[in-house]
Amino acid sequence: MPDTMLPPRVSSIESRASWGAAMLTLAILSIAYGAPLLVVVGMKPIQDSLGTDRSVVALAGALVWVGTGLGGMAMGWLADRIGIRLCVTIGAVMMASGLALSSIGNVWALFVGHGLLIGLVGNGAIYAPLVVYVSRWFDRRRGSALALISSGQYIAGVVWPSVFEHGIALYGWPITMLGYAVVVLAVILPLTIGGLRPSPEALSGYALAAGPRAGAQVLGMNPNLVQALICIAAFFCCIPMAVPNGHLVAFCADLGIAPTHGAAMLSVLLASAFISRQFWGMLADRIGGLRAVLAGSACQAVAIVAFLLTQNEVGLFAVSAAFGLGFSGIIPSYVVALRDLFPSSEASWRIPIFFFMGMSGMAFGSWLAGELYDHFGFYAPSFGVGALFNLANLCVIGFLVARQGGRERIALAFR
Repeated sequence: MPDTMLPPRVSSIESRASWGAAMLTLAILSIAYGAPLLVVVGMKPIQDSLGTDRSVVALAGALVWVGTGLGGMAMGWLADRIGIRLCVTIGAVMMASGLALSSIGNVWALFVGHGLLIGLVGNGAIYAPLVVYVSRWFDRRRGSALALISSGQYIAGVVWPSVFEHGIALYGWPITMLGYAVVVLAVILPLTIGGLRPSPEALSGYALAAGPRAGAQVLGMNPNLVQALICIAAFFCCIPMAVPNGHLVAFCADLGIAPTHGAAMLSVLLASAFISRQFWGMLADRIGGLRAVLAGSACQAVAIVAFLLTQNEVGLFAVSAAFGLGFSGIIPSYVVALRDLFPSSEASWRIPIFFFMGMSGMAFGSWLAGELYDHFGFYAPSFGVGALFNLANLCVIGFLVARQGGRERIALAFR
């Protein structure tokens, strides 16, 4: 399209303050995402202490993802009314309370502490509201910004597993949970109260005029149908994503690999994801969110199959790194796709609904892997089922990409 036919452009809403908001959010999420990792690292000692099945402990971790997704839908709405600062403060206090409750050493306390307090009103009040918050600070490099803040999960994965492993070995898992509750309050509350401020108002002009119109068809279909397909795809892709993330340390222990090496392997996986995530963010800015999701899901599928073919320690380190490279860009690319396809005014409910479905997939995948392990006594069926769900995800996303003409995205990328 000739430049003379384009509406007049306005200055971007992005500024130095936008990146400041993104960095602050990254720091908060780096702490918030440590809480669910305690069950992952401590799965075997928690199982032994409670005298229960591994699937029960895995279910507690799974409930964090269900709670985070479900809570995000309510808290995304609430954050628009009470402000992001108060919303995240509530989440931090509830997360610390959940860790404290879980540490008393009962199965019911583990479920309530993780599902309700750490998940529903803890991370639910932190993750989705902060993603929507940051997306409203950016209009041109939204994919890069969302990739940056989503890397908080991987910073947590690099830093905390080894710390938790040493803490559990020295003091036991209940004391380690209580100690991390103190960390959550001591770090997140000052950052939230002192740093978070309202995002800038959206500017009028070309940046908005060229955006989606409320009620218009999306990809030639009803917008809610497209939302449903994206949510189904997210559920499918997060099932295989959860298997290594939730069971890698236990998988290594079953193979005779030392727990410290298993925790280090999880850190390598998440460090690899952190390193590659900015590449995926820039790719999403360039080719669009849906195409970036398709590419990331294809890479994840290859890596999940590789776990079926590798059992020696060196090989598993390499496969873990490859898995991190593949899956790291999928979730932020989905958010970019939602912001590309739907109006900004709908972000506060469309993005949390997507997160709920994705995190439900994480929860189901983590629980299913534990259930299959309890039935078969080894993890190969878990990785195999994960690969099948990954294939289903590729079919749904491939259909949506095929429906996407792409002319507008290409024109915007090169204007």
